[in-house]
Amino acid sequence: MLKIDNLSAEIGGKPILKGLSLFINAGEIHAIMGPNGAGKSTLAYVLGGRPGYEVTGGSVTFMGKDLLELETHERAALGLFLGFQYPVEIPGVSNVQFLREALNAQRGARGEAPLSGGEFLKLAKEKASLLKMDMEMLKRQVNVGFSGGEKKRAEMVQMGILDPVFAVLDETDSGLDIDALRIVGDGINTIMRKPERAVLLITHYQRLLDYVKPDFVHVLADGRIVKTGGPELALRLEEEGYEVVAA
Repeated sequence: MLKIDNLSAEIGGKPILKGLSLFINAGEIHAIMGPNGAGKSTLAYVLGGRPGYEVTGGSVTFMGKDLLELETHERAALGLFLGFQYPVEIPGVSNVQFLREALNAQRGARGEAPLSGGEFLKLAKEKASLLKMDMEMLKRQVNVGFSGGEKKRAEMVQMGILDPVFAVLDETDSGLDIDALRIVGDGINTIMRKPERAVLLITHYQRLLDYVKPDFVHVLADGRIVKTGGPELALRLEEEGYEVVAA
């Protein structure tokens, strides 16, 4: 599904990714862990197509297409979803309005008919219930006045509605209390743990991986993946730290 080959990228002239390679097949969940400044969020932003991140080498193939040649909206229409560490607020735009426009834009790009208002509301209620989110929350402005946990749950509702084949989740566990972490973890499993889908989880901590069990865990340090293992690698990182495990 996703093939990253010797990827290098920089921001503001500073090299961040330095020859990173990673292969993710459909049906797999991969976790990337690493210290601050290792390049985890940069990888997420490069895959999502965020402006300001310049690719200086390597290639990325997604669903058989050159991902780096696609605009951000084209990547989304192809089935890529990026969950942000810090979801942004959009004053003046309700979640319902935002999500309906986003979904129908993607459906249009794929040659599919748009959903009617009634059809969309039915879908939104179904996905919101997975994250134990009241529909009244979705009528509010996007993330305005939301707590950290509410922002992350709303973002998972967005993922459920957009129905991607591949999700890059950048520190989705950040700012979540114990109950919200369990709800978000269950939501990720329900939406994305399917044979035709895949997930790249970026996290500092083991705690999310107690709910979303990864098939592979990678250690990212200084812009490269320096170690790969199974779920037990995350436990070692938690106990021993990055310097010891990745040495």
